[in-house]
Amino acid sequence: MIFATYWFLLFAVVAVLVFRLLPGPAWRQAWLAVACAVFHWHFAGPAGVKPIIVLMIITYLAGISGRRWASAVAMTAAVGALCFYKYSMFLIGSAVAPISAPLAGALARLATYAMPGAPPLGVSFFTFEFVHYLVEVRRGGEPIRNPLRFLLFAIFFPSLVSGPIKRYAQFLPSLEAATRAPFSSAELAEGLARVGVGFGKKILIADQLTAYIDSSQPHFDEQWLVGKWTIFAAIAFRILMDFSGYSDIAIGCARILGIRLPENFNWPYAARDLRDFWSRWHISLSLWLRDYVYIPLGGGRQGWPRRLVNVLIAFALCGLWHGPARHFVLWGIYHGLGLGVCSTYARIPELGPAVAQALRREPLTGWAATQLFAWLGWLLFFYPTSEAWHMARQLFGL
Repeated sequence: MIFATYWFLLFAVVAVLVFRLLPGPAWRQAWLAVACAVFHWHFAGPAGVKPIIVLMIITYLAGISGRRWASAVAMTAAVGALCFYKYSMFLIGSAVAPISAPLAGALARLATYAMPGAPPLGVSFFTFEFVHYLVEVRRGGEPIRNPLRFLLFAIFFPSLVSGPIKRYAQFLPSLEAATRAPFSSAELAEGLARVGVGFGKKILIADQLTAYIDSSQPHFDEQWLVGKWTIFAAIAFRILMDFSGYSDIAIGCARILGIRLPENFNWPYAARDLRDFWSRWHISLSLWLRDYVYIPLGGGRQGWPRRLVNVLIAFALCGLWHGPARHFVLWGIYHGLGLGVCSTYARIPELGPAVAQALRREPLTGWAATQLFAWLGWLLFFYPTSEAWHMARQLFGL
């Protein structure tokens, strides 16, 4: 965890103190840009910095050009870079290897030679932010003409690693206000409290649950039924505490600077149906998928069969975005199917309205079914498909 290092803690203290002590917006923005660049260079290294510099330049120039073809080229470059750095080996192994093993081997060696040891830092997040920016500019939004402000949007250090995924029309006014505002003890207290909550979730809860899962899950079959369900619950709460903890730290660090980032979690395990769950879980990603995949595909405007296809495509991409493996894609399709059922079951003659009325009358049943569905999905998210299926059967004594 990048945030839980002594280097980051010292860096954050220096970055905030200097930012607050500098006299005006120009100096503050310049300092923040330097701080973000240092952060990125330290954790990404030279090989990881080069791709985002190239993509930043392409995206910035495409935005200010006002040319639709330039935006299309820039989006293609951003998505192409994401696919190359994150999915090359997965695509070679899945699509090429079954056809020609020698060709797959040659492509794998070429990809290994061409790419750094790990994908560029935050590539999944800054790619989605660049695509969002270019789409909104094509729709008539005002481009970011100031290169310094675009740099800050692209590599703002609190959100660079694990989000939330920013919207430039929300971020830039907040940045401008923060660089002009005097020191606020209320913002400092709010930010520090949020950072403290995030570290507590991550270190005191998520890391302890990880240790428990790592020691217990290999012996899953040997556990009593209560033990299996305890591991199952630990897996579900571990990812919530881990990911929402990261988001809390990022949001809190930005708040200390006086900048507001979008909320990313809102008690998802209180959701009463799957649509409600996805309005509470990784909110910035859910909204991105809705606005830039689901709705452009047609949304729900062309009948429920097309709506289901659009949901499945959006959530298959959601799964793939999380990692280059089949079980991530299957996890996305699993949730896409669940959302499809959630949005259409009430239309089933006789049975659908009766079920819908029963769930309205007994909301606890809807909550329990939603959480069971989402938690079972985490098995598919974390484990290979066969192992996830085996663990799910064990939970029900099958």
